[in-house]
Amino acid sequence: MTEKAAEKATGKETGEAHDSERWKERGVMLRVFVYVFATHAFAGFVWLLFYVGQNAQK
Repeated sequence: MTEKAAEKATGKETGEAHDSERWKERGVMLRVFVYVFATHAFAGFVWLLFYVGQNAQK
């Protein structure tokens, strides 16, 4: 049995596979941060529109 096959059989991750998973985790976390930030920025913009519209002089 080769070393890689033994690692797969025992469930140990190789360094390369582990780095790949960590990279994917970072990508997901970055995406979540961007989506949350964008959502809050959009909500703030809508709130600002309502505030300006409510206080506009007629």
